[in-house]
Amino acid sequence: MGILLAFLAATSYGAGDFFGGLAARHSPVIRVTLLAQAIGALLLVELIPLVGGELQAGALGLGAAAGVAGALALLVFYKAMGSGAMSVVAPVSALSAASIPVVVGLATGEEPALLALVGVVVALAAIGLVSKHGPPAEDDTELDVQAPGVSPRTTVLLGLLSGALFGCLFLLLDQVSGDAGLWPLAGARLASVPFLLVLALATRTGLRPARGSMAVIAACGVFDMGANALLVLAFGSGLLVLVSVIGSLYPASTLVLARVVLGERVTRVQAVGLAIAAFAVVLIAVA
Repeated sequence: MGILLAFLAATSYGAGDFFGGLAARHSPVIRVTLLAQAIGALLLVELIPLVGGELQAGALGLGAAAGVAGALALLVFYKAMGSGAMSVVAPVSALSAASIPVVVGLATGEEPALLALVGVVVALAAIGLVSKHGPPAEDDTELDVQAPGVSPRTTVLLGLLSGALFGCLFLLLDQVSGDAGLWPLAGARLASVPFLLVLALATRTGLRPARGSMAVIAACGVFDMGANALLVLAFGSGLLVLVSVIGSLYPASTLVLARVVLGERVTRVQAVGLAIAAFAVVLIAVA
C-alpha cells in the first residue's frame, strides 16, 4: 500500500509542480507559493477528519519543521521552474530529493529486498532519461525554454537546492508517528503560511494574483496538498528508501501534463524513461 500511495503522491506532486511552474512564469514565486499553500490549507481542513488520527504535539512539531522545509523547497523550485527549462529543473530536483533519503535510510539500517533495490536504481535512471529533452526547438513551450538573463548553471544549482530541501521534507515526514493521521500537515501549514506571509511583507511582494492566474495557483495548491497527504500516509506504511524514491518520480507526471496541456514535445528517450519509471514502480511493488 505504501508504494501505491507514494506513486499517487508523485503523480500529484508532478501536477502541482506543473501548475506552480506555469504560474511562476507570470507572478512572483513568493506570491504563488503563499497563495497555493493557503488554498492547500483549506483542503486540509476537509481531509483531516476523513483520515482521522491522534493529535500529538510531537507530530505537530515535526510537521512545522517539514512545513518550513517544504515552503523553502517550493520557493526555490518555482524560482528554478520560472527561470529555466522544466526538463532540466524537475529531474535534477527529483534526483537530489531521492538521494538524501536513500542514503539516510540505508545508513540507518533499512534493508529493502534485492528486487526493490534494483527498482530503486532503475527509478533513478528513469528520472535521468525523462530529463533528456534534446536540443531546443521552435515548438518548445514556455515551460521548457531558458529565461533570458539566467544561466543554465544557476538553474541547475536551484534545482539541486530545491531537491535537497524536498529530501529534508521527506525525512521529517518519515519520522511522524503512523497514528497521527494528517495532523502533521496542520503543523506544517501553521508554520509555512505565516513564514511565507512574513517573507512577502519583508520583500514587499503583493498578494493580489495576476489576472487569469488564480485558477492555476489554486490547482497547484490542491495537487500539492493532496501529494503531501498521500506521502504522509505512504511513509506510515512503507520504508523510507522505497517511498522517497517512488515519491520522487514526479517529473514524469509533469512531463505528461506539459505534453497534454501545452502540447510540449516528448522525445523518444523521454518516452522510454516514462516506461522504465513504470517498470521501476512494478519492481518495487512486487518485491
